[in-house]
Amino acid sequence: MPDSNRAFLLGTLLKRVSRSFYLTLRVLPAGMRDPVGLAYLLARAADTIADTSLIAPAQRLDLLLALRAQVNGDRDDGTLARRLATEVAGQQSVTDEKVLLESLSPALDILAQLDDADRAAVRGIVTTLSEGMEFDLRTFPDEQSGRIVALDRPEALDRYTYLVAGCVGEFWTQMTYAHVPRALKGDPAAIVERGIRFGKALQMTNVLRDCAKDLRISRCYLPSSVLERHGLHPDDLLQPDASVRARPVLDELLRTTLGLYRDALAYTLSLPGHAIRLRLACIWPIMIGLETLVLLAGNDTWLDPRHASKIKRNDVYRILGYSFVAVASDCLVTRWANRLIDAVGARLVR
Repeated sequence: MPDSNRAFLLGTLLKRVSRSFYLTLRVLPAGMRDPVGLAYLLARAADTIADTSLIAPAQRLDLLLALRAQVNGDRDDGTLARRLATEVAGQQSVTDEKVLLESLSPALDILAQLDDADRAAVRGIVTTLSEGMEFDLRTFPDEQSGRIVALDRPEALDRYTYLVAGCVGEFWTQMTYAHVPRALKGDPAAIVERGIRFGKALQMTNVLRDCAKDLRISRCYLPSSVLERHGLHPDDLLQPDASVRARPVLDELLRTTLGLYRDALAYTLSLPGHAIRLRLACIWPIMIGLETLVLLAGNDTWLDPRHASKIKRNDVYRILGYSFVAVASDCLVTRWANRLIDAVGARLVR
């Protein structure tokens, strides 16, 4: 592949479609950037397919499975590219997502050029992430159905958070061991598990923050068994008093999420202070996530989509700025994270 095409895909286009995650990608050590960036592009293409609500879920699933097969080495006769162009790309209101779908062939060419270990790792993470998207398409009804389906038990939510984010922590750890082999200190099995819980922490933050929006497209990730324990049904979450009635559910899941963040912090501290790039790549999502939880814990209308708990751009810049001060110090990073964890805890109903 010409260097210009590779630079466009892993530079210009990646920056356009990855938004804030691009900052994390750019701060990574050089050897990790291409496989991690390519994995993101392929997963984002799969997610675009899965989220295109103007086509039927069964049709999206068929395309998603076809893309997964090509990522895993099936030969391309051009059928998938033509289908994506006619069935999905034309439905995109965001031009960059249309360009991404049209760039799958060169992206797969880059995948073929990776060394064997990186190629296997990228295939593995994209496969698992696409299984999370498949889970959504098989579990929940069409977004326009007018009915809400909830996950049944906390175990289903835990499995979901692994498929869509916990596996990323696992992949990230695999990439770190491969490209910065002496960076992570401690028992590898424990570190991998913390990496998984790191990813789950970020996804639980998304689940709780986006609950109001998801309910309105027929998806309830709050387990029905938890809702029932507090006298609630998924449909109750659309009522005007839902934020108050469901507050005990939010508090219960916030406590679970804080436990995950404690392991995310431990994962970060397993990196030595001089591993500045890797530490920053961990600190940013942790602190942004925890500040989001502070807002969520103090949001009395958390189930109203007009009042989403989302930190402001200036707050992101503040986090980035202080991270460069704190990054090399275990004490400063720990104090920072614990202050936010305590701020969330102080807002929970006892």
